[in-house]
Amino acid sequence: MTPERMDQIINQHFMYEATDDVAGVVASLADGAEHEVIPSPAGVQTDRAGITNFYKMLFADLRGEGVTPLRRLYGKNFVVDETLWRGRIENGRIFLREGKSGPVSFRLLHVFELEGDKITREQVWCDLAAIQRQLDVPQKEAVA
Repeated sequence: MTPERMDQIINQHFMYEATDDVAGVVASLADGAEHEVIPSPAGVQTDRAGITNFYKMLFADLRGEGVTPLRRLYGKNFVVDETLWRGRIENGRIFLREGKSGPVSFRLLHVFELEGDKITREQVWCDLAAIQRQLDVPQKEAVA
């Protein structure tokens, strides 16, 4: 698979995420795909119902304002994507800060495995320390 084709698949997946399109996100994944956000209380999800429920919670709790691509590395059937995410967390439960909210900016590292036109595995690492530090700051001191 070419890097250009991988970009198309991943960018479409990210567009679904950016527009809170749960059905689109799930459709971009292969049957039996493995989905994991680290850290997350949801753990590894492999069934569409679990992945759907995770994204519904995520989209209810986060309001994205922008993403800055930092780098993207390609392998034969995988991509490593690093970005800087900016937005607002309405409920920090997924980041182990239940009920906390506020503006945040943090790095995300995605590792995608692909087969055909589908994502077979998506792992996401977020800078949990940065998120928790920003959510723990009183609102008037938070950096947007």
